[in-house]
Amino acid sequence: MDLTISSKWKTLPAWGKRSVVIVFVALIIFGNWSYKRYNAVFRPNIRKSGMIYIPTGSGFEQLLDSLKRGQYLIDSKTFQWVASRKNFDKKVQPGAYMIKKGWNNNQLINLLRSGIQTPVKVTFNNIRLREDLAGRLSHYLEPDSTQFYNALNNEKIATDMGLTCESFPIIIIPNTYEIYWNTSPAEFIARMKFEFDRFWSTDRKNKAAQWGLTPLQVVTIASIVQEESNKSDEKPRIAGVYINRIKHGWPLQADPTIKYALGNFQLKRILSKYLTIDSPYNTYKFAGLPPGPINFPDIASVDAVLNAEHHNYMYFCAKEDFSGHHNFAQTLAEHSRNAARYQTALNRIKIWK
Repeated sequence: MDLTISSKWKTLPAWGKRSVVIVFVALIIFGNWSYKRYNAVFRPNIRKSGMIYIPTGSGFEQLLDSLKRGQYLIDSKTFQWVASRKNFDKKVQPGAYMIKKGWNNNQLINLLRSGIQTPVKVTFNNIRLREDLAGRLSHYLEPDSTQFYNALNNEKIATDMGLTCESFPIIIIPNTYEIYWNTSPAEFIARMKFEFDRFWSTDRKNKAAQWGLTPLQVVTIASIVQEESNKSDEKPRIAGVYINRIKHGWPLQADPTIKYALGNFQLKRILSKYLTIDSPYNTYKFAGLPPGPINFPDIASVDAVLNAEHHNYMYFCAKEDFSGHHNFAQTLAEHSRNAARYQTALNRIKIWK
């Protein structure tokens, strides 16, 4: 066979030999070109796994810079080439995307181009004020704290949900949620309203109705209970005291509402001069519940109100051992003795306010 090919090659004219060589070289070049292009598309090009954040309004160059600074790309030039061929460099989808070590350019671009984000886990609890919540959310999500704060105080958004600006916090239930990183403040609030509606199941609504309370009233009481104690075993008993006071038409006289009205939760003693503050949250001056929650009570506090103890206590006071527990009383005389012991304990360690 080799002799036959050799003899045929010898008999080829010069132009024929040149043509064969040209074709052969072309095949080598084409094969090499195809191999490089194949590798550019399908060869692993992601050095490590991680979350990529693409801010709203970002262009391709910003994305590329993020990938380079994060040292995710093994070869940035092949990424750029594949992105151009797939027209990805013309429109970048904002969001947060989890990319995996060993992915090729095709896999990476398909994910980023699809806009299918990886949700981030957003956790918030022990939140008192809206500015605190806004700051916590901005730690997890793209919008800044000012944007979240403005939305949380937006009267039109509250009104559209059938709420007031004061009652608006009831829809915010502290928990852990999976949310897209570039969720807007308005979208976040809509999500919270969805979670609120789901939280208030028929069972919870029925429990509230048995106490003669609305969800707003339950959450408002829960916010006060949460400020009064961090002892889970005492919360239903404290809730029972406030419900008893409401039933008897007594003022709540809840110290946490005075702290809220004064904007000072660090007070250890509620002095007589504080009780004159002209605020709808002054439950010593105004009967009934304040117009809205004084914090964002957690689920345990809300359920403590729904499952409040049935008892005859009308008063409670912090124990003089500073354990965080309380003494409960049915009569004013008994309560006065409990309060005197606590005040004496405060005097002993020189806490005057």
